[in-house]
Amino acid sequence: MQKTAPARAGRREWLGLGVLALPTVVLSMDLTVLHLAAPSLSADLGPTGPQLLWILDVYGFMVAGFLLVMGNLGDRIGRRRLLLIGSAAFAAASVLAAFAPTAETLIAARALLGVAGATLMPSTLALLTDLFRDPAQRTFAIAVWMTCFTAGEAVGPLVGGVMLEFFWWGSIFLIGVPVMVLLLAVGPFLLPEQADRLTGRLDVAGAALLVAAVLPLVYGIKSFASSGPLLQAAAWSAAGLAVGALFVRRQLRISDPLMDLRLFRLPAFSAGLGAQFLAVVAMAGTQLLVVQYLQAVLGLSPLQAGLCAVPSIVLGIAATLGAPRLVRRVRPAVVVAAGLAAASGGAAVVAATAPQADLVWTLAGFTVLYVGVTPTLALTTDLIVGSAPARRAGMASSVAESGGEFGLAGGMAFLGAAAMAVYQAGLAGSAPEGVAAGDLEAAGETVGGGVEAARGLSGELGTALLDAVRSSFADGLQADAPAGAVLLALAAALALGFLRGAPPTGTARAAQDAPEGERKAVPAEG
Repeated sequence: MQKTAPARAGRREWLGLGVLALPTVVLSMDLTVLHLAAPSLSADLGPTGPQLLWILDVYGFMVAGFLLVMGNLGDRIGRRRLLLIGSAAFAAASVLAAFAPTAETLIAARALLGVAGATLMPSTLALLTDLFRDPAQRTFAIAVWMTCFTAGEAVGPLVGGVMLEFFWWGSIFLIGVPVMVLLLAVGPFLLPEQADRLTGRLDVAGAALLVAAVLPLVYGIKSFASSGPLLQAAAWSAAGLAVGALFVRRQLRISDPLMDLRLFRLPAFSAGLGAQFLAVVAMAGTQLLVVQYLQAVLGLSPLQAGLCAVPSIVLGIAATLGAPRLVRRVRPAVVVAAGLAAASGGAAVVAATAPQADLVWTLAGFTVLYVGVTPTLALTTDLIVGSAPARRAGMASSVAESGGEFGLAGGMAFLGAAAMAVYQAGLAGSAPEGVAAGDLEAAGETVGGGVEAARGLSGELGTALLDAVRSSFADGLQADAPAGAVLLALAAALALGFLRGAPPTGTARAAQDAPEGERKAVPAEG
């Protein structure tokens, strides 16, 4: 008896992919573009220091806090319905933010944007599994989706800079409104609504516990990254972990859990998530330091540093789009492990050449790191989402994105903090005599502050302090990059060891096309 193979995607499905990719670009831009507008909105609204931090960070907090809840909600009420509701809310919150008269209003609008963004991100990814049933096509569609997210992060500062050149600071929030209007107009016609939905009521108590766990945990991690009081950061993180333990306990006991923890028994789900998390931690921590290294140590302007990152972004996008073709013939475990191993080598190059202040070697090492990691993120996301039952695709999508959010925050916090500790210790021991205590304290807070403090001093004293700042930060990068290399090597080993059961997507399609009695001949293990 021959079973019908999954239908191949047609023109409608590919148009649907384009519709789903657009909000992804907007969401990723929203993570970075506001930093450019901080000076002008500060002059207009006059926020206090803590208010400005909340304006910048509350969006990311709310996205991280509500991702899992919204992914589960979409599995129950319909992903297309949730996507359209979220699109309307995102457009309305964007207009509110653009014309916010006070700092408090802007904080509230940014919080609403974060909640709305949390509805969009898992919905767009989960809908891809409904649009593309063929494994090979789904892998490519997710690669395109991931590429759009990467492109949004890259072009966000550029688009924001152009908008701020000609318009007021609120204009940057209006960029996404036409995209959401387009999504609302064509989404009902191009996007399917899944028929197989989760039944039962949403675990409201579990959702409250989840949000109460994620928000303080993310806040604690970010506080640690900003060199705030360590005791305060540890307290927030501990509170989040304690509530998280209560959430897990509840999920194991109730019959209709918000998060199906049994999915973590699947190797492709758990190992894919683990490899993705480690890779994002390593890349985020190293990328943060390399960008500062280019400016503070090598003396590049922000524009020059941004232009230096263009080759790595272009090559990363090309690798991400090419990876789905490769995994049609080669097992995903091999492709992911090879990419992460190459990225580990790139991090090692950065570590070995950091003290030489060589632009070519630094960019070469970082490019290898970036190009090695970016395609693996698309492939592991595909493995995570593809391994879950269709009715749990929204939850699986939100778990994959939450892993990326926590990896991003953790990489910047812990690897960044470790590098800064090396920098501060090195500066304390190498700073020249005669530097005022206030200047030395400012130089120790950030490497940018160190450069500014050195430029404020005249003659040999300023030159000596600048040399100390640059050499100390290079030492910090040299200490950080090997940690990233180790994490990437661990991720490669994890992928190679536990993702072997995932066959090439071409083999998976062949198994689906084959008569039922012949499918056992298709190998499932490497």
